[in-house]
Amino acid sequence: MSEFKRRIFYIGGFDPRGVRFYYHLLKEQVARYAAKTGEDVVVSPRQRASTVRSDWSVRNATQDVTTDYTFLRWEDIVQQAWIKNPLQLVTRGARTYLAHIRHLDFKWARELPNGPLVTMFYPPILAVVIPLLIALPLFLVGLIWLQWWIALLGGLAIGIAAALPILGLIRVPWLMRFFIFNSELCTGEGSPELQARLDAFAEAMDAGIDGDEDEILLVSHSNGSIIAMLALDRLLERRGGALPAQFAVLTYGHSIPLVAGRRDATIFRRRLANIAAHDFHWVDVGSPPDGAAFHGVNPMVTVASDPKPRMDLLNPRFYRFYDAANYKTGFASKYEVHFDYLRVADRVSPIDLPSVTASRRPIADAVAAFRAIP
Repeated sequence: MSEFKRRIFYIGGFDPRGVRFYYHLLKEQVARYAAKTGEDVVVSPRQRASTVRSDWSVRNATQDVTTDYTFLRWEDIVQQAWIKNPLQLVTRGARTYLAHIRHLDFKWARELPNGPLVTMFYPPILAVVIPLLIALPLFLVGLIWLQWWIALLGGLAIGIAAALPILGLIRVPWLMRFFIFNSELCTGEGSPELQARLDAFAEAMDAGIDGDEDEILLVSHSNGSIIAMLALDRLLERRGGALPAQFAVLTYGHSIPLVAGRRDATIFRRRLANIAAHDFHWVDVGSPPDGAAFHGVNPMVTVASDPKPRMDLLNPRFYRFYDAANYKTGFASKYEVHFDYLRVADRVSPIDLPSVTASRRPIADAVAAFRAIP
Protein backbone atom coordinates (compact mmCIF):
# COMPACT_ATOMS: atom_id res chain seq x y z
CA MET A 1 0.00 0.00 0.00
CA SER A 2 1.56 3.31 -1.10
CA GLU A 3 1.46 6.44 1.01
CA PHE A 4 -1.65 8.59 0.68
CA LYS A 5 -0.79 12.29 0.41
CA ARG A 6 -3.15 15.14 1.11
CA ARG A 7 -2.75 18.90 1.13
CA ILE A 8 -5.11 21.16 3.06
CA PHE A 9 -5.35 24.91 2.65
CA TYR A 10 -7.26 26.16 5.69
CA ILE A 11 -8.97 29.55 6.12
CA GLY A 12 -10.38 30.26 9.56
CA GLY A 13 -13.23 32.49 10.62
CA PHE A 14 -13.52 36.04 11.95
CA ASP A 15 -11.38 35.33 14.98
CA PRO A 16 -8.49 37.43 16.30
CA ARG A 17 -6.93 34.40 18.04
CA GLY A 18 -5.37 33.18 14.82
CA VAL A 19 -2.95 30.42 13.98
CA ARG A 20 -1.60 29.63 17.46
CA PHE A 21 -5.06 28.87 18.83
CA TYR A 22 -6.13 26.76 15.84
CA TYR A 23 -2.87 24.84 15.65
CA HIS A 24 -3.18 23.80 19.29
CA LEU A 25 -6.87 23.00 18.83
CA LEU A 26 -6.12 20.69 15.88
CA LYS A 27 -3.18 19.10 17.68
CA GLU A 28 -5.37 18.43 20.73
CA GLN A 29 -8.19 16.98 18.65
CA VAL A 30 -5.90 14.83 16.49
CA ALA A 31 -4.55 13.34 19.74
CA ARG A 32 -8.15 12.68 20.75
CA TYR A 33 -8.76 11.00 17.37
CA ALA A 34 -5.65 8.82 17.87
CA ALA A 35 -6.74 7.81 21.38
CA LYS A 36 -10.18 6.76 20.17
CA THR A 37 -9.03 4.90 17.05
CA GLY A 38 -5.79 3.42 18.42
CA GLU A 39 -3.93 4.81 15.40
CA ASP A 40 -0.42 6.29 15.50
CA VAL A 41 -0.97 9.95 14.53
CA VAL A 42 1.39 12.85 15.20
CA VAL A 43 1.33 16.55 14.37
CA SER A 44 4.61 18.23 13.45
CA PRO A 45 5.73 21.57 14.89
CA ARG A 46 4.32 24.54 12.99
CA GLN A 47 6.56 26.66 10.81
CA ARG A 48 6.04 30.18 9.57
CA ALA A 49 6.39 29.67 5.83
CA SER A 50 5.69 33.34 5.00
CA THR A 51 3.95 36.39 6.42
CA VAL A 52 0.58 35.01 5.26
CA ARG A 53 0.85 31.30 6.04
CA SER A 54 1.96 28.76 8.62
CA ASP A 55 2.61 25.12 7.74
CA TRP A 56 2.67 21.81 9.56
CA SER A 57 1.97 18.17 8.77
CA VAL A 58 -0.19 15.41 10.22
CA ARG A 59 1.27 11.92 9.87
CA ASN A 60 -0.84 8.79 10.42
CA ALA A 61 1.65 5.92 10.38
CA THR A 62 -1.08 3.32 10.90
CA GLN A 63 -2.91 4.25 7.69
CA ASP A 64 0.25 5.49 5.90
CA VAL A 65 -1.18 8.94 5.20
CA THR A 66 0.46 12.35 5.40
CA THR A 67 -1.48 15.61 5.29
CA ASP A 68 0.47 18.78 4.64
CA TYR A 69 -1.49 21.56 6.30
CA THR A 70 -1.25 25.21 5.23
CA PHE A 71 -3.00 27.69 7.50
CA LEU A 72 -3.72 30.86 5.50
CA ARG A 73 -3.50 33.71 7.98
CA TRP A 74 -5.69 36.79 8.21
CA GLU A 75 -6.05 37.24 11.97
CA ASP A 76 -4.12 40.53 11.77
CA ILE A 77 -6.82 41.88 9.45
CA VAL A 78 -9.48 40.65 11.88
CA GLN A 79 -7.64 42.45 14.68
CA GLN A 80 -7.64 45.66 12.63
CA ALA A 81 -11.40 45.27 12.05
CA TRP A 82 -12.08 44.41 15.72
CA ILE A 83 -13.95 47.53 16.86
CA LYS A 84 -13.08 48.34 20.48
CA ASN A 85 -14.81 51.71 20.91
CA PRO A 86 -18.38 51.00 22.13
CA LEU A 87 -19.78 54.17 20.51
CA GLN A 88 -18.19 53.27 17.17
CA LEU A 89 -19.54 49.73 17.50
CA VAL A 90 -23.05 51.12 18.02
CA THR A 91 -22.92 53.65 15.17
CA ARG A 92 -21.38 51.27 12.62
CA GLY A 93 -23.76 48.54 13.80
CA ALA A 94 -26.72 50.83 13.16
CA ARG A 95 -25.47 51.51 9.61
CA THR A 96 -25.02 47.77 9.08
CA TYR A 97 -28.58 46.91 10.03
CA LEU A 98 -30.02 49.74 7.98
CA ALA A 99 -28.05 48.35 5.01
CA HIS A 100 -29.38 44.83 5.72
CA ILE A 101 -32.95 46.11 5.75
CA ARG A 102 -32.39 48.07 2.55
CA HIS A 103 -30.42 45.52 0.51
CA LEU A 104 -31.12 42.02 1.86
CA ASP A 105 -33.06 39.85 -0.61
CA PHE A 106 -35.91 39.11 1.80
CA LYS A 107 -37.77 36.98 -0.76
CA TRP A 108 -34.84 34.57 -0.85
CA ALA A 109 -34.13 35.03 2.88
CA ARG A 110 -37.57 33.65 3.74
CA GLU A 111 -36.38 30.28 2.40
CA LEU A 112 -33.34 30.24 4.71
CA PRO A 113 -33.19 28.43 8.06
CA ASN A 114 -34.59 30.48 10.93
CA GLY A 115 -31.53 30.04 13.17
CA PRO A 116 -29.02 32.26 11.35
CA LEU A 117 -31.68 34.89 10.64
CA VAL A 118 -32.48 35.07 14.36
CA THR A 119 -28.75 35.26 15.09
CA MET A 120 -28.43 38.06 12.55
CA PHE A 121 -31.07 40.29 14.12
CA TYR A 122 -31.00 39.54 17.84
CA PRO A 123 -27.77 41.46 18.70
CA PRO A 124 -29.19 44.96 18.11
CA ILE A 125 -32.49 44.04 19.76
CA LEU A 126 -30.86 42.63 22.88
CA ALA A 127 -28.32 45.48 22.98
CA VAL A 128 -31.30 47.81 23.48
CA VAL A 129 -33.72 45.63 25.43
CA ILE A 130 -31.38 44.30 28.16
CA PRO A 131 -30.11 47.72 29.31
CA LEU A 132 -33.68 49.07 29.29
CA LEU A 133 -34.98 46.13 31.35
CA ILE A 134 -32.32 46.83 33.96
CA ALA A 135 -32.76 50.61 33.81
CA LEU A 136 -36.57 50.70 34.06
CA PRO A 137 -36.98 49.53 37.69
CA LEU A 138 -34.03 51.70 38.75
CA PHE A 139 -35.67 54.70 37.09
CA LEU A 140 -39.01 54.03 38.82
CA VAL A 141 -37.36 53.66 42.22
CA GLY A 142 -35.26 56.77 41.61
CA LEU A 143 -38.39 58.83 40.98
CA ILE A 144 -39.21 58.50 44.68
CA TRP A 145 -36.22 60.68 45.68
CA LEU A 146 -34.84 62.27 42.48
CA GLN A 147 -35.96 64.54 39.68
CA TRP A 148 -37.13 62.51 36.68
CA TRP A 149 -34.19 63.39 34.42
CA ILE A 150 -31.63 62.47 37.08
CA ALA A 151 -33.44 59.18 37.74
CA LEU A 152 -33.55 58.52 33.99
CA LEU A 153 -29.87 59.23 33.34
CA GLY A 154 -28.80 57.29 36.43
CA GLY A 155 -30.97 54.31 35.53
CA LEU A 156 -29.65 54.26 31.95
CA ALA A 157 -26.03 54.55 33.07
CA ILE A 158 -26.37 51.68 35.54
CA GLY A 159 -28.45 49.65 33.04
CA ILE A 160 -25.82 49.95 30.33
CA ALA A 161 -22.94 49.14 32.70
CA ALA A 162 -24.77 46.12 34.14
CA ALA A 163 -25.80 44.88 30.68
CA LEU A 164 -22.28 44.80 29.21
CA PRO A 165 -21.14 41.55 30.87
CA ILE A 166 -24.48 39.92 30.05
CA LEU A 167 -24.18 40.94 26.39
CA GLY A 168 -20.61 39.62 26.40
CA LEU A 169 -21.74 36.23 27.67
CA ILE A 170 -24.20 35.86 24.77
CA ARG A 171 -21.56 37.10 22.29
CA VAL A 172 -23.46 40.20 21.19
CA PRO A 173 -20.33 42.39 20.69
CA TRP A 174 -18.57 39.64 18.70
CA LEU A 175 -21.64 39.11 16.51
CA MET A 176 -21.97 42.85 15.91
CA ARG A 177 -18.34 43.02 14.75
CA PHE A 178 -18.89 39.92 12.60
CA PHE A 179 -21.95 41.42 10.87
CA ILE A 180 -20.32 44.82 10.41
CA PHE A 181 -17.26 43.26 8.75
CA ASN A 182 -19.36 41.23 6.32
CA SER A 183 -21.73 44.09 5.55
CA GLU A 184 -18.77 46.24 4.55
CA LEU A 185 -17.65 43.47 2.16
CA CYS A 186 -20.88 44.06 0.24
CA THR A 187 -19.72 47.44 -1.08
CA GLY A 188 -16.38 46.13 -2.35
CA GLU A 189 -13.87 43.56 -1.17
CA GLY A 190 -12.81 45.04 2.10
CA SER A 191 -9.69 47.01 2.92
CA PRO A 192 -6.68 47.21 0.58
CA GLU A 193 -4.87 44.96 3.09
CA LEU A 194 -7.58 42.30 2.80
CA GLN A 195 -7.54 42.45 -1.00
CA ALA A 196 -3.77 42.05 -1.04
CA ARG A 197 -4.11 39.11 1.37
CA LEU A 198 -6.67 37.42 -0.89
CA ASP A 199 -4.25 37.76 -3.82
CA ALA A 200 -1.52 36.22 -1.64
CA PHE A 201 -3.83 33.33 -0.68
CA ALA A 202 -4.54 32.61 -4.34
CA GLU A 203 -0.82 32.76 -5.13
CA ALA A 204 0.01 30.36 -2.27
CA MET A 205 -2.64 27.87 -3.39
CA ASP A 206 -1.58 28.13 -7.02
CA ALA A 207 2.03 27.38 -6.08
CA GLY A 208 1.05 24.27 -4.09
CA ILE A 209 -1.77 22.77 -6.09
CA ASP A 210 0.11 20.87 -8.78
CA GLY A 211 2.10 18.44 -6.67
CA ASP A 212 1.73 14.68 -6.39
CA GLU A 213 -0.95 14.78 -3.68
CA ASP A 214 -3.81 12.31 -3.91
CA GLU A 215 -6.17 14.96 -2.55
CA ILE A 216 -6.18 18.76 -2.28
CA LEU A 217 -8.74 20.42 -0.02
CA LEU A 218 -9.63 24.07 0.46
CA VAL A 219 -11.14 23.98 3.96
CA SER A 220 -12.84 26.92 5.65
CA HIS A 221 -14.83 27.50 8.80
CA SER A 222 -17.54 30.08 9.49
CA ASN A 223 -16.66 33.52 8.08
CA GLY A 224 -13.65 31.90 6.46
CA SER A 225 -16.04 30.49 3.86
CA ILE A 226 -16.67 34.00 2.54
CA ILE A 227 -12.94 34.70 2.41
CA ALA A 228 -12.44 31.30 0.74
CA MET A 229 -14.84 32.21 -2.07
CA LEU A 230 -12.97 35.45 -2.76
CA ALA A 231 -9.65 33.57 -2.77
CA LEU A 232 -10.99 30.65 -4.83
CA ASP A 233 -12.20 32.90 -7.64
CA ARG A 234 -8.80 34.56 -7.74
CA LEU A 235 -7.24 31.09 -7.96
CA LEU A 236 -9.53 30.23 -10.87
CA GLU A 237 -8.50 33.45 -12.62
CA ARG A 238 -4.80 32.64 -12.18
CA ARG A 239 -5.30 29.14 -13.59
CA GLY A 240 -7.66 29.96 -16.43
CA GLY A 241 -10.46 28.08 -14.68
CA ALA A 242 -8.57 24.77 -14.47
CA LEU A 243 -8.46 22.90 -11.15
CA PRO A 244 -6.88 19.47 -10.51
CA ALA A 245 -9.29 16.54 -10.53
CA GLN A 246 -8.38 15.76 -6.90
CA PHE A 247 -9.31 19.28 -5.72
CA ALA A 248 -12.36 19.79 -3.47
CA VAL A 249 -13.84 22.47 -1.23
CA LEU A 250 -14.92 21.67 2.34
CA THR A 251 -16.85 24.31 4.32
CA TYR A 252 -17.86 24.02 7.97
CA GLY A 253 -20.70 26.21 9.23
CA HIS A 254 -20.58 28.53 6.22
CA SER A 255 -21.96 32.08 6.39
CA ILE A 256 -21.83 32.92 2.69
CA PRO A 257 -25.45 34.20 2.44
CA LEU A 258 -24.54 37.10 4.72
CA VAL A 259 -22.89 38.62 1.65
CA ALA A 260 -24.39 36.63 -1.24
CA GLY A 261 -27.92 37.48 -0.07
CA ARG A 262 -27.32 41.22 -0.33
CA ARG A 263 -28.36 42.79 -3.63
CA ASP A 264 -25.63 45.43 -3.35
CA ALA A 265 -22.82 42.83 -3.11
CA THR A 266 -22.22 42.98 -6.87
CA ILE A 267 -18.51 42.07 -6.83
CA PHE A 268 -18.95 39.14 -4.46
CA ARG A 269 -22.00 37.84 -6.36
CA ARG A 270 -20.07 38.05 -9.63
CA ARG A 271 -17.21 36.05 -8.14
CA LEU A 272 -19.60 33.48 -6.69
CA ALA A 273 -21.32 33.16 -10.10
CA ASN A 274 -17.94 32.46 -11.70
CA ILE A 275 -17.23 29.77 -9.09
CA ALA A 276 -20.67 28.28 -9.79
CA ALA A 277 -19.69 27.82 -13.45
CA HIS A 278 -16.86 25.37 -12.64
CA ASP A 279 -17.01 21.65 -11.95
CA PHE A 280 -15.51 20.49 -8.65
CA HIS A 281 -16.66 18.70 -5.50
CA TRP A 282 -17.95 20.93 -2.68
CA VAL A 283 -18.93 19.50 0.71
CA ASP A 284 -20.66 21.71 3.27
CA VAL A 285 -21.21 20.58 6.85
CA GLY A 286 -23.73 22.63 8.82
CA SER A 287 -25.64 21.84 12.01
CA PRO A 288 -29.24 23.04 12.57
CA PRO A 289 -28.54 24.05 16.21
CA ASP A 290 -25.67 26.25 15.02
CA GLY A 291 -27.24 29.70 14.78
CA ALA A 292 -24.15 31.13 13.04
CA ALA A 293 -24.29 28.66 10.11
CA PHE A 294 -26.57 28.55 7.09
CA HIS A 295 -27.01 24.78 7.27
CA GLY A 296 -28.44 22.99 4.27
CA VAL A 297 -28.14 26.08 2.06
CA ASN A 298 -26.40 25.95 -1.31
CA PRO A 299 -25.12 29.55 -1.53
CA MET A 300 -24.68 29.36 -5.29
CA VAL A 301 -28.42 29.29 -5.97
CA THR A 302 -28.48 33.04 -5.32
CA VAL A 303 -26.40 33.65 -8.44
CA ALA A 304 -26.84 30.59 -10.70
CA SER A 305 -29.87 28.54 -11.73
CA ASP A 306 -27.73 25.47 -12.48
CA PRO A 307 -24.50 25.51 -10.39
CA LYS A 308 -21.84 23.17 -11.74
CA PRO A 309 -20.01 22.21 -8.51
CA ARG A 310 -21.13 18.84 -7.13
CA MET A 311 -22.55 19.94 -3.79
CA ASP A 312 -23.01 17.69 -0.74
CA LEU A 313 -24.96 19.40 2.05
CA LEU A 314 -24.51 17.45 5.28
CA ASN A 315 -25.99 17.75 8.75
CA PRO A 316 -23.15 16.51 11.04
CA ARG A 317 -25.76 14.88 13.33
CA PHE A 318 -23.75 15.60 16.44
CA TYR A 319 -26.39 13.79 18.48
CA ARG A 320 -25.15 10.52 16.90
CA PHE A 321 -21.57 11.08 18.00
CA TYR A 322 -21.88 12.63 21.46
CA ASP A 323 -23.07 10.79 24.54
CA ALA A 324 -26.44 12.13 25.63
CA ALA A 325 -25.12 13.98 28.69
CA ASN A 326 -22.27 15.65 26.78
CA TYR A 327 -24.54 16.53 23.88
CA LYS A 328 -27.02 18.22 26.18
CA THR A 329 -24.32 20.08 28.11
CA GLY A 330 -22.33 21.18 25.08
CA PHE A 331 -25.31 22.31 23.08
CA ALA A 332 -26.43 24.64 25.85
CA SER A 333 -23.79 26.99 24.37
CA LYS A 334 -24.65 27.97 20.80
CA TYR A 335 -21.20 29.53 20.52
CA GLU A 336 -19.44 26.23 21.27
CA VAL A 337 -21.66 24.34 18.79
CA HIS A 338 -20.14 26.53 16.08
CA PHE A 339 -16.72 25.00 16.81
CA ASP A 340 -17.76 21.35 17.14
CA TYR A 341 -17.01 20.75 13.44
CA LEU A 342 -13.34 21.15 14.40
CA ARG A 343 -13.49 18.67 17.28
CA VAL A 344 -13.69 14.91 17.77
CA ALA A 345 -16.86 13.93 19.64
CA ASP A 346 -17.33 10.94 21.97
CA ARG A 347 -17.43 8.81 18.82
CA VAL A 348 -15.37 9.60 15.73
CA SER A 349 -17.28 11.02 12.77
CA PRO A 350 -15.83 10.55 9.26
CA ILE A 351 -16.45 14.23 8.46
CA ASP A 352 -15.12 16.15 11.47
CA LEU A 353 -11.97 18.09 10.59
CA PRO A 354 -9.47 15.99 12.62
CA SER A 355 -10.79 12.80 11.02
CA VAL A 356 -10.68 14.27 7.52
CA THR A 357 -7.11 15.39 8.22
CA ALA A 358 -5.82 12.12 9.70
CA SER A 359 -7.73 9.51 7.70
CA ARG A 360 -6.73 7.88 4.44
CA ARG A 361 -10.25 8.35 3.08
CA PRO A 362 -10.65 10.96 0.32
CA ILE A 363 -13.45 13.40 1.05
CA ALA A 364 -15.92 11.60 -1.26
CA ASP A 365 -15.31 8.36 0.66
CA ALA A 366 -15.65 10.21 3.98
CA VAL A 367 -19.06 11.52 2.85
CA ALA A 368 -20.12 8.02 1.78
CA ALA A 369 -18.96 6.56 5.12
CA PHE A 370 -20.86 9.23 7.02
CA ARG A 371 -24.06 8.63 5.06
CA ALA A 372 -23.79 4.90 5.74
CA ILE A 373 -24.04 5.52 9.49
CA PRO A 374 -27.66 4.91 10.50
